Amino acid sequence: MQLKGLVRFFAIALILICLYQLSFTWIVRSHESDMEAKAERMMKAYPTPDQKYPGNAELQAVYADSLKQVKEGLVKHLLDSTKDAKIGPFSLTTYSSAKDKELLLGLDLQGGMSVTMEVGLDGLIRSLADYTKDPQFNRALDAAIQRKANSGADLISLFREEFLKMNASGNLAPFFTSRSNGKIKFTSTNDEVINYLKEQSSAAFNNTLRIIRTRIDRFGVSSPNINPDAAKGIINIELAGVTDPERVRNYLQSTANLQFFEVYTAENQELVNGITTADKALQDYLNGVKPATDTTKADSAKTATVAKADSTKLKENENPLRRLLLPGSQPYRSNTGKVIYPASIALIQTKDTAAFNSYMRMDIVKSKFPSNLVFMYGKVDIDDPKAKNLLTIYAIKTLDNGQAELEGDHVSDASQDYDERGRIAIKMNMDKLGTNIWAKMTARNIDHPIAIVLDNFVYSAPNVNDAITTGNSQISGNFSVKEAQDLAEILKSGKLPAPAKIVQEQVIGPTLGKEAIKGGSLSFLISFIVIFVLMLIYYNTGGWVANIALILNLLFTIGILSAMGFTLTAPGIAGLVLTIGMAVDTNVIIFERIKEELTKGKGYQAAVSDGYRRSLSPVLDAHVTTMLTAIILAYFGLGPVLGFATTQIIGILLSLFCGILVSRLITDFYTNKKRHFEYFTGLSKKIFKHAAFKFIEYRKVAYGISVVVLILGIGSFFNGFDEGVEFSGGRSYTIKFDKAVSPDAIRDDLKKVFENEAPVIKTVGTANQLNITTAYLIKNTKANADSTVEMALFNGLKNHLPQGLTYTEFDKKFKQSSQTVQPSISDDLKAGAQKATVFALIIICLYIFIRFRDWRYSLGTIFSLLHDVFVTLIVFSFFRKIVPFPLEIDQHFIAAVLTVIGFSMNDTVIVYDRIREDSKLLKGSSNAAIINKAINETLSRTVMTSLTVFLTILILFIFGGEVTRGFAFAMLIGVITGTYSSIFVAAPILVDFAKDKPLGKQEEKK
Repeated sequence: MQLKGLVRFFAIALILICLYQLSFTWIVRSHESDMEAKAERMMKAYPTPDQKYPGNAELQAVYADSLKQVKEGLVKHLLDSTKDAKIGPFSLTTYSSAKDKELLLGLDLQGGMSVTMEVGLDGLIRSLADYTKDPQFNRALDAAIQRKANSGADLISLFREEFLKMNASGNLAPFFTSRSNGKIKFTSTNDEVINYLKEQSSAAFNNTLRIIRTRIDRFGVSSPNINPDAAKGIINIELAGVTDPERVRNYLQSTANLQFFEVYTAENQELVNGITTADKALQDYLNGVKPATDTTKADSAKTATVAKADSTKLKENENPLRRLLLPGSQPYRSNTGKVIYPASIALIQTKDTAAFNSYMRMDIVKSKFPSNLVFMYGKVDIDDPKAKNLLTIYAIKTLDNGQAELEGDHVSDASQDYDERGRIAIKMNMDKLGTNIWAKMTARNIDHPIAIVLDNFVYSAPNVNDAITTGNSQISGNFSVKEAQDLAEILKSGKLPAPAKIVQEQVIGPTLGKEAIKGGSLSFLISFIVIFVLMLIYYNTGGWVANIALILNLLFTIGILSAMGFTLTAPGIAGLVLTIGMAVDTNVIIFERIKEELTKGKGYQAAVSDGYRRSLSPVLDAHVTTMLTAIILAYFGLGPVLGFATTQIIGILLSLFCGILVSRLITDFYTNKKRHFEYFTGLSKKIFKHAAFKFIEYRKVAYGISVVVLILGIGSFFNGFDEGVEFSGGRSYTIKFDKAVSPDAIRDDLKKVFENEAPVIKTVGTANQLNITTAYLIKNTKANADSTVEMALFNGLKNHLPQGLTYTEFDKKFKQSSQTVQPSISDDLKAGAQKATVFALIIICLYIFIRFRDWRYSLGTIFSLLHDVFVTLIVFSFFRKIVPFPLEIDQHFIAAVLTVIGFSMNDTVIVYDRIREDSKLLKGSSNAAIINKAINETLSRTVMTSLTVFLTILILFIFGGEVTRGFAFAMLIGVITGTYSSIFVAAPILVDFAKDKPLGKQEEKK
């Protein structure tokens, strides 16, 4: 009675808590809907596009976009102005308070951007080594960085290995003594240095995380989700509702490395002579002219040997360096009559920067310039549209270690402002030390420019008129107000101690999010109705118990997700749909056992009592195996897959509570000597009645099928798979066109703009929606690589888009989603997926061995699970070119495989439990007879549990949308093959191994 009282108390408490928690979501949606309706009424003051521009479709479209932006601004203003207003029934809460408690929707449901940032430690190591120019040190670090791109090891350990490869007895300590504050001495061992570097890297990761959090807080995103992983050195960030991915990339990846440099101007003869001699040396090198060697005294006077070259080649290589440099600003006279030289030395086209950079890395060119000179680019301060493809070149004068005399660490405040010419600028104030350094620098450079550099890009280089002793400075340039505000916020939040770059990115448009919500909600509703009706058709009034437990399970799952601040994603909805099928499985197992007890002639109360008691073991075993795979998935999964695993774990735990405890409470409350639930219908009485199939006799046929599966499974690795962008690395875009398009024609057009890199193109849902995946520029680490690829994509698709479409319109209306995964993170994801699968198999087999204390059960489990995994791999390998939807190996596929492993064990454990039970009752019977009887006795529940899950997954596959279609297809295969393997693979193994041994140690002792 005490247990029933506790169950009743917790059930009522959970109902009230979940309803209370979910009420905030209803209140928020209702208020936002009212504000949107109010904004709609206010918009009636504006003329419609037809009224404003009659007969001009182009201007109407532009005006319609403007109206849309105005409406969005009105809605935002109304919501902001009512954030502290009391709303909801009885006006008990404010909008801002309710907003914090509502059920959060993931990016795939409302649109937004998800990024994985990798904290790079190479810059930290160089900084701690005081930017040493030691060639051995720098070669070792570069080699370690290359290895890190395809390795799970940490950069510091790889750096040590590479350094010792070059010099086995080398000592790292001398490089780190100057900036370690006494922690590293010349006598320190390499182990002590590595420990110091790891301590510093941990601190740098935490500081980088803190600064990124600060930036995101100032970015103005509602409910950002930030998940750091210090062990892997990555930070996962989800920003729901953002509509400007480029701004996010710049905002998050900026290191805020602000520096103030003196510059070399054209009046510096050393610079002018360096350009002339470097140009001549480069020209000779390209023409094959090599410096003479003094191998003999006879020819030591000889200055050069000229290789054969035709006149065309000589002309092509004439002045290779100067040819890239375009004339820029000219010298002018100041009010005092002094000639003032501009800060920049020349202009250069953006397409020529790669060639210029490669030339500057060559020793024959680099040696012609001062050792403290570094060339940097900057914006062109011209409003002419022709200048958009031009950059200015500055000759920056560094300290001996390559750094600046004044760093941004000394900036105490920054804000958006305007300069003396009325241009948008960023005003900065410095601390006391920075003010002193700035005063000395400006006093030393009167009538000369000082370059203000952020992240190795020159933003402005004003000429110094007088010494500045107030500590004030500003950055001017071609900024928008938003860009200037962002830059000021970045400077205020501080410099990243270890730069972070985006290695994985996903952008989902709001349209795709709405489609995901519609598909997920529809599949959820249909699944619920189908299972609800099925329970009543098959289990009569007993089905009401299962349905009440199902309703409570779903209510509790969604309520707990909301209360704990978890985010509901499209895979999360898939998890809810799967929960519908698996939640009733508990009741199916119990009801089938009750039916067995009733068939034996027991009364209803006794049958119910024995049914619940004898079902407890298989129910617990089935849930534990499924739970183990869900936990493994949650541990190794990222982003959306993590949402699926979280929903599944909560659903499994609540399934035990509702399916066993709440169901029993309802049954006991209703059942007495005069009334009871009915568990049979005319249909369920006929199905599997007196089932006596001889499954074991057909095991050799099943073994033959399994051999074929094994061969084809191995063959699938040779036949290959279509890897999703998460595992292959690259960029993936979902584009929706106005009409059906030819994938082959689009592939040919994109191949031209992607420099002969053929993209992978697949139809998504309808013939006018394509997914385009490319590895073009994926190894390019420049900040503008994403925008470069997207612009190339737009240019390649122009023939298939409306005439006159701008890139901005294409980005907003046609590009539904995008995803970027760098090779380093794709390798980590692939390794994690392999570990998760192997780990799941080992854990399940270990659990089965502990539960049944017989190695044959574990062996049967291994064969059964391998069979299920191989069948799934076979279908995804050999059918990927046949089915009309993508079959890709990605995180969703791994989630499906792990779920299939757990579900397959659900069926297998039910059979194993009955075999163990029957072996106690059928003493003297052969193992084959016991196993046959056990399979036949559990056949009804095996089929019913598989049927409920199969139906829900089939509905998800049909109605759930493209996001979960591959997952659902893999699950459908897994459910079928899991049911087959439980009967024809796992059980027969017990017969053919250790034939004379009883089925379990317990029976052997007896």
